[in-house]
Amino acid sequence: MVRIKINGPYDFDRVLQRLSIDPLMVVDQKARSVKVPMYQGETPIVIEVQATGTKQSPSFQLFSSATLTDMEIQHIKSIFQWDRPLQDIANHFTKTDLAAIFQEHEGTPLVLDFDLYHCLMKCIIHQQVNMKFAHTLTQRFVHTFGFEKEGVWFYPKPEEVAKFDYEQITELKMSRRKAEYLIDTSKLIATGDLPLYNLDQKTDEEILKDLVKVRGIGPWTVQNLLLFGLGRPNLFPIADIGIQNALKKLKGLDQKPTVLQMQEWAKDWEPYLSYASLYLWRSIEPQAEELVK
Repeated sequence: MVRIKINGPYDFDRVLQRLSIDPLMVVDQKARSVKVPMYQGETPIVIEVQATGTKQSPSFQLFSSATLTDMEIQHIKSIFQWDRPLQDIANHFTKTDLAAIFQEHEGTPLVLDFDLYHCLMKCIIHQQVNMKFAHTLTQRFVHTFGFEKEGVWFYPKPEEVAKFDYEQITELKMSRRKAEYLIDTSKLIATGDLPLYNLDQKTDEEILKDLVKVRGIGPWTVQNLLLFGLGRPNLFPIADIGIQNALKKLKGLDQKPTVLQMQEWAKDWEPYLSYASLYLWRSIEPQAEELVK
C-alpha cells in the first residue's frame, strides 16, 4: 500500500461521481475508491485509488497486487492531477467573473483519461453521437476486443486494433467511416507513424497541426485529447455548445455569445482556460446527487 497526501482543496467525491457515469469505470462511492487499469511493462495491473482524507485535507491510499514502482505512482498522480495545486488556480479566478462558479465547485480537478490511446479511441467513438450512446458504443468496443482483469476492463492495444477488419467494428453498430478511423489511426500508432506517446513533448499548436492531418481527427478530437489526455491547462473550445450555454446563463444573455465576446472574456482567464472551460461545464450540469441517476 502507498499513502499519498496532497494540498487541498480537492474534491475526490465529485471526481468519483463523474467517473461513475462511464459504465467502464469500477467506482465504489461508499468506499470512495476507483480501480485504474494500467501496464507495468507488458504486464497488465490494477491499482485501486481510495480517498482517506477530506476536500480540504486530501489523502489517498493506492492498493495493487503488483509491487508499485515510481513510474506507476507518478502515472496515478498525473491522471488525478495531484501535482497541480487547485488553490493557486482558484486564486487566479477570485477577481474574475467566474469567481462564484469556482467557489461553488471548489476543488474540482481536471482528471485525465487513464491512457492516451484510450482517450483517442474514446474521442473518435464519441464523435457526433449523444453522450449516453457514446458510452454504450465504447463499452461494446472494449468488452468485445479488450480483456478483464480483477474486475477491471482493459482496452485493446493499438497493435491489436490495427489487425481488425472494418466489419468487426461495424458489427458493434458503428458506421463504416468510424470503423475506418479507429482501425486506420491504430495502424499509424502501431507502426510508429503517429508517435502518440511522444505528444507530451510538443506544444498545443504543434499537436493540432500534426493530428488534423490524420483522417478522422478534427479540431474537436484534438482539443479533447489535449484536455483529457494530456491535461493541458490553457484550452478554451469556443465552438463547444456547453460552454456557449454556460456563458449565456452566466451573463444573462437572450442568445448565445459571439466568438468575439468569448475571446474578449477569456483574456481574464488565461493561463488557466482549461479550468475556466471545466468549471463552466460544471455550472450547467446536474447537481452531484443527480449525476448518477
